[in-house]
Amino acid sequence: MGKRIDYPFEIRPLSAEEGGGFLISCPDFSECLSDGETVEEALTNGKDALKSTIAALKAKELPIPAPNSGGRHAA
Repeated sequence: MGKRIDYPFEIRPLSAEEGGGFLISCPDFSECLSDGETVEEALTNGKDALKSTIAALKAKELPIPAPNSGGRHAA
């Protein structure tokens, strides 16, 4: 298994109108969302989305919020 990422996440079932499955989001990154047909797939996809979000912020030399910061970063 890969390196552990200690950012909190929220997961919720999607209604049939929303396409079904599960939505996963990371409160520290408003732009980081993913989904999956099962909870396990949503967790895997969410981890990939979080890694990609952090990589994009680093590439743009933007600050990365600390875990549990609500999206705020240290100045």
